[in-house]
Amino acid sequence: MTHLTIAMAKGRTADKALTFFEKAGIHFSDFHDESRKLVLYDDENNVKLIFVKAVDVTTYVEKGAADIGIVGKDTIMEDPVDVYELLDLGIGKCQLVVAGFPEKQFPSSELLTVASKYPAVTKVYFDSKGIRIEIIKLNGSIELAPLIGMADVIVDIVESGKTLKENGLVVLKTIADVSTRLIVNKASYATRTNQIQKLISDLKAVLE
Repeated sequence: MTHLTIAMAKGRTADKALTFFEKAGIHFSDFHDESRKLVLYDDENNVKLIFVKAVDVTTYVEKGAADIGIVGKDTIMEDPVDVYELLDLGIGKCQLVVAGFPEKQFPSSELLTVASKYPAVTKVYFDSKGIRIEIIKLNGSIELAPLIGMADVIVDIVESGKTLKENGLVVLKTIADVSTRLIVNKASYATRTNQIQKLISDLKAVLE
């Protein structure tokens, strides 16, 4: 039997996901925080874990380089790919929001400048509201954009809202609830249904 390949990014999500795998009876004894290894095998040698950048997980799964991916819903929304989304792991729960100064309005007659690292999600959301926007793509410290007059509002992930509050910003609209999902390559699901379904049912039992 060939290995079931799972792609995920290192970090808090991986740590939590690996805890779930442990409880489901899949042990990665070689895994530790200091490890620089990009490929790991479980103790039974049935599962291969590959560590990739979070934004690349969906690509690895869609192209079949991985059978399964563990990835945030925000990444799936920003770069929609042709895969099955089969399980909400409930890790890293947060919200994708429009944020800005408390008094900010969205008159449809004006062009709104929006800063975000999610240009695709931003476009879809404001198009659905009939609001014309100019998108500024930023990769970090998005909250700074309204403070220095670079953008009217931002679209970003919010967990506690602490960073927004400290910078005088508030959530103006909620776009979506976000958490970590398990995605599966469609061809893999067709050819390795039993193996994948067993893994998912084992994880579901752990989550419950």
